[in-house]
Order: sequence, then C-alpha cells, then structure tokens
Amino acid sequence: MTLTGKSIIGNTVSGEGKNIFYGENPSNGKKLEPVFYEASEKEIHLAIEKAATAFQQYRNKSGKEKADLLDVIADEITALGDDLITRCMEETGLPEARLKGERGRTVTQLKLFANYIREGSWTEVRIDKADPARTPPKPDIRSMQKALGPVGIFGASNFPFAFSVAGGDTTSALAAGCTVIFKAHPAHPGTCELVGTAITKAVIKTGMPEGTFSMVHGKSTDVGLAIVKHPSIKAIGFTGSYRGGKALFDVANSRAVPIPVYAEMGSANPVFILPNALKERQEIIAKELASSVTLGVGQFCTSPGLVFYQQDEEKNFADFFSKSLGESMPGVMLTTNIQGAYKTGVEKLARTKGVNTLVKGKEGEGCFGPAYLFQTTGDAFLNDHTMEEEVFGPSTLAVTVDDKAQLMKIARQLGGHLTATLHATEKDLRDYADLISILEQKVGRLIINGYPTGVEVTHAMVHGGPFPATTDSRTTSVGTDAIKRFTRPVCYQNFPQSLLPAELKDENPLNIWRLVDGEWGR
Repeated sequence: MTLTGKSIIGNTVSGEGKNIFYGENPSNGKKLEPVFYEASEKEIHLAIEKAATAFQQYRNKSGKEKADLLDVIADEITALGDDLITRCMEETGLPEARLKGERGRTVTQLKLFANYIREGSWTEVRIDKADPARTPPKPDIRSMQKALGPVGIFGASNFPFAFSVAGGDTTSALAAGCTVIFKAHPAHPGTCELVGTAITKAVIKTGMPEGTFSMVHGKSTDVGLAIVKHPSIKAIGFTGSYRGGKALFDVANSRAVPIPVYAEMGSANPVFILPNALKERQEIIAKELASSVTLGVGQFCTSPGLVFYQQDEEKNFADFFSKSLGESMPGVMLTTNIQGAYKTGVEKLARTKGVNTLVKGKEGEGCFGPAYLFQTTGDAFLNDHTMEEEVFGPSTLAVTVDDKAQLMKIARQLGGHLTATLHATEKDLRDYADLISILEQKVGRLIINGYPTGVEVTHAMVHGGPFPATTDSRTTSVGTDAIKRFTRPVCYQNFPQSLLPAELKDENPLNIWRLVDGEWGR
C-alpha cells in the first residue's frame, strides 16, 4: 500500500507541513512507515478559505445532489476493500471482524442520511400565510432550516470509521449543506488518508465545488486550535476526552464571534440493578454486564463504568461479577497513550478512600488493558464526586446502597451522562417510577433490561446528554437528528414566490411535509 504522506486540501493534495510523525501498531508497539506531516498554518488557512468559497455553492445544492454525494462516498469507501481494513488493523490493533462491522455501519449511516435528505421534509418548513384583511395586516411569514457554514470536525480515536473521517459528524454536516474541514486523529493517520481520499473522489465525481471537504493532520494542539479560531468556521464537532472537548469549547466561546461546539466527551453510564431483578437473575446480569464492560476493551463512550445495587442478602452478585470479569481475556488498547491514561485512572481509583479492588483481570504483555472491578458504598460515593468520573477502559465501580432512599439521593446528585440503564422487573418499574423521572433529567438515553454498549444508527437515536457528557444536551451525534447541529432557522417575510427556496414555494414542488397555517400536510 502506498501512502502519500500529505494532507488533502480541497480536491488536491498538499504537503507543506513539517514535523513528520508515524503510525503505530499497538499490538507490538512498532512504528509503521512515515505517514503524515503536521499541517502548516498556511495549509489550514487555505483549507478553510476553500471551504468558505465552496459553501456559497454547496449550500444551494438540492437534497438530491447532496444525497448523491453521500451515496458515492459510501461506494468509494466500500471500493477500498481489504486495503482499508488491513491498514486500520495495523494502526489500531482492532480485529478484522470489528472493523468490517464498523465499516458497514459507516456506509449504512451515509446511505441513511442520503435517503433522509433526498426528499426534503427534514428542513422543517413552516408557513404562515398573509392576512391583509386583518387589523393590523398579517404579513406572509415562512421559515426553514439552512446550513450554518464551514464546520470543523475532529475525529475520535476509538471508532476509526464511524466517528472519523466519514463518520456521523462529517456525514450530518455535509447532509445539512455545510462544507467540512476534518482534523484527522493521529492514532490512525493512514486510515484517515484512505477514507479522506475516498471522499475527495466522491466530491469530484458528483461535481461538487473544490473545498467541499478538506482534511488536515497534526499531533500538536496548534492544528486544532487554528481550526476553531478561524473566523470562517461556524461550528465544531468533536468526540473525545472531557479535557479536549472542554478546551475547544472554551476557545470557541472566547472568539470575537462565538460558535457552537458539539463535543461528546464520554460518560460513566450508570447501571441500576433494582431489587427484584437482582434476586431473580443476578448471575445472568453479572455475566452480561461483564461482557459489556470489556467489549472493545472498554474503549466505548457508552461503556458501563458505574453499577448501583442494594446489597442482596446472599451477597452473591459481587462474586458472580468478579468471577466473570476475572476470567475475561485482556485486549489490545488503541494506543500506548490510552493505555497509559487507563493505568493512571485505575490506580487513582484504587487509591481513593472507601474504594476496594475486588478483582483485576488477566494481563497481557504490551499494549493490553486488563479488566478491573472496584467496589464502594453509597455513603462513600456521595462524599466523593470524583468516583463518578469516567475511566476509559475495561473497568467499573460497583456501588452498594443501603436502601431506596439512598439510591434516589445518588441519582439526584449524578452529573450528566450519555446513558442510564435499569435492570428491573415489572414490580421494580412500578416501585421505582420516580427513579426514571430523575434519570430523564440526567441522560440522553434510558435503557431497560439491556446494556448501553451498542448505539444503533436510527432516526430516533439520541447519543448525547447533559454536561459533562456533552457541551449541548439538546443535540445528538448519532442518528438523523444530528443534522440539526449544523443548521439554523431562517425566516422569510413578504417574499415574492420567485425569490423563495423551493421548499417554501406555494406549489410545494418538492412535495415535502410542511406546517402550513398550523396544520401539517403536503
């Protein structure tokens, strides 16, 4: 496989950057061949200016034209075949089956958005017709969602396809009519290059303007900050750590013209095992929960890092849970930096007052992450909010509570998370209905008798939550509703039909659903 070692600026390849860096195989710690240069300030500026120019054309492309672009991107990614999978396995240590599944999810997501925008109802058209006979006369008022402008997208380390170059952020931004400047993740630069090239080919094949998509590389924070600070950038999409997301959010809000930052920053995803469910199926829950904790070596933003339950009389649940986690095989972590951060996180938790280490799973030599199970009491958890912080990797903290009152107190004091899970019987759900009411205010997705790992890409999915899980709890980064992050409503008053967008014209040439004088119809 030949890699160019250069960034993609508009529809061309540029290589003015300095400070070469390398891909790394976490399975054996060996460096791969040279891949990319650090993007120069000139390259970043050029990419953004091309995006700003392209936006003036791309924003007016029809839903069908943008949908065709997404479909061709999906086809070009598929056409990369085994080269893409092989490169990604080398850079991430992820297994072939996982990567093929994730590539399929990414392609499916592109086509889902293509189908969603092709027709046009997503623009949420509202029309209130004029009434000149009214006193005072009522004007003609029409509104719809329009694209924000060029946006900066930051790739994630843990999903090299689905939350990366052609992932949900890029897909939803392009679907909205925004041009994209993508900051490649240094954990898998070669993978990013291959997918970025596929997008560039699709841009050319569908006749989209040069600058519709660009990709820059860099390990330093300077590259990311240069994107956020540029006055032509109108929004940021980010998936990663709390530290990284909050830093970008703060910079974006310190600009002369602040911009929204849609940062998904991780979560401990609390799991509540209610009393009757614990009595009836504690062994099954323990085994399945252990599988969820260790899935993907715990490197999912929805990995269950907190488990709350009332201590059962037999005290068997902790034994079952410890046994399942203790028997789990260690997996390769994505990078040595992530492995180091995981080691630091579990060591910190182990030293925390009131926390006991129940089990440490099997270890492996190299970039492996063993599973950990920690335990504490409800009182200790309430007195130390740091126990709620995410430890990115295959560990979880079991919290034994005294009674329902203490469990409810803990729920009320929780911060924002992506998910919350309840294992419950019908009686539990009746007895703890008030718990659900509290958790609705704490998370973006509630799950009953399931596990948070595994995020379906659907129209109804919400992958978001209150701070610090995200910087904006009103949005999602998965599912078609993600498109709203990159749009804003625009109102047209007393416009002649000839100047209105097709979505707003009286004859409804696109045959889309619209709210006309308070009634939905076509």
